[in-house]
Amino acid sequence: MKRVLLITYYWPPSGGAGVQRVLKMVKYFRDFGWEPVVFTAKDAAYPVLDESLLKDVPEGQEVVRGKIWEPYEVYRRFIGQKGNKRVYSGFLTEDKKPSLAQRISVWIRGNVFIPDARKFWIKPSVKLLSQKVRDLNVDAIISSGPPHTVHMIARGVKRATGLPWIADFRDPWTNIDFYDQLMLTKWADRQHHKLEATVVKECDRLVTVSWTWAEEFKAMGAEEKVRVITNGFDPADFEFEKVHPDPEFVINHIGYLNADRNPPALWEVLGELCEADPEFRKDLKLRFIGKTDRVLFDHLEKNGLQDLTESQDYVPHEEVLGMLPRAQVLLLLINNTPNVMGVIPGKIYEYLASGRPILAIGPQAGDSSRIIRETQAGTVCEFTDKEAIRGAITQMYQAYKNGTLETNPESIDRFSRRTATGLMAGELDSLLDS
Repeated sequence: MKRVLLITYYWPPSGGAGVQRVLKMVKYFRDFGWEPVVFTAKDAAYPVLDESLLKDVPEGQEVVRGKIWEPYEVYRRFIGQKGNKRVYSGFLTEDKKPSLAQRISVWIRGNVFIPDARKFWIKPSVKLLSQKVRDLNVDAIISSGPPHTVHMIARGVKRATGLPWIADFRDPWTNIDFYDQLMLTKWADRQHHKLEATVVKECDRLVTVSWTWAEEFKAMGAEEKVRVITNGFDPADFEFEKVHPDPEFVINHIGYLNADRNPPALWEVLGELCEADPEFRKDLKLRFIGKTDRVLFDHLEKNGLQDLTESQDYVPHEEVLGMLPRAQVLLLLINNTPNVMGVIPGKIYEYLASGRPILAIGPQAGDSSRIIRETQAGTVCEFTDKEAIRGAITQMYQAYKNGTLETNPESIDRFSRRTATGLMAGELDSLLDS
């Protein structure tokens, strides 16, 4: 088989959304004539762990681990956090307003740790892989980020070896939703753009997960290099005994929920419906699975919904999949940020596979809306359109009361993880043939 070196920071036992894309590609690459070799970090400071994902690692999978130093222990001490608590790298406040120390840390993150806090992994990894790549006998390289440190490692290995390289962007770099929150100096902003430009210029293919982001990378000069290979769902993950929805009118959100994803209009509408209709209030349950910003709970309390809410910080992936069909409605919240049009949360594909109706809060013209519309899997309402939100919830609730709340998504096979892997393998084949 041809062999591909996959450079990724997130790898089991890491949990969370970041690990899924590479893990599933590794699972299916052999079906398309490619043997993957994974390069990842040794003893990485993952925000969450999920041992259940180890079952997807193919038997005999070769994994090379490079030593990494991460500044999170220093960060813990600086902000006064207990040493046994894992650091989550996203912009999320769980307990209180960000302290001065936390705000200073964000400034350091954006202005000192360029491209990110894993920057100290770059030089030793380039050195190790440049020496080891002949023994690994690989034909091509894929780097999957963020963190964008992985692209810098791949760039160094390509410069040393000349191997064809695919830069896979699960999220953008300077166009990412929180870029404007990094408090960047003009110098640091230039450095981020400069490094990003070298990746765009030197990679042989640039793959990203949404159509809008593809156009943004083309505007940076990637042009004909750009391909869209979306995230997806793994049909094998849904081979369990049929699960029926819970008897309550459960609206369920899965995954990371920061302040940018919090939709005040939705909570206002739900609060008003509960006040106007005691039966609706009796039936309603809000369920949140994943890290959640305290601003959400403030809004729920403000609208009298706190006693209808249950939440859990993290549930292993295989358990989450079994919870999806239990919901009456699956809630998809799009980041209300400048890059909103290209945001497609990875959970949308597993929502599709679950067969439950989706209520999305986000732009009608965005890429997430495109998927929901094309698959006829649910309803999309704009961020502040309370009347549309009220209409959607009322319609779903009436269907729930009538026992007819269901959906039959069309054409979702194209969003399977195996299909995505086949597309990536096709790009690798074309690089070797060119």
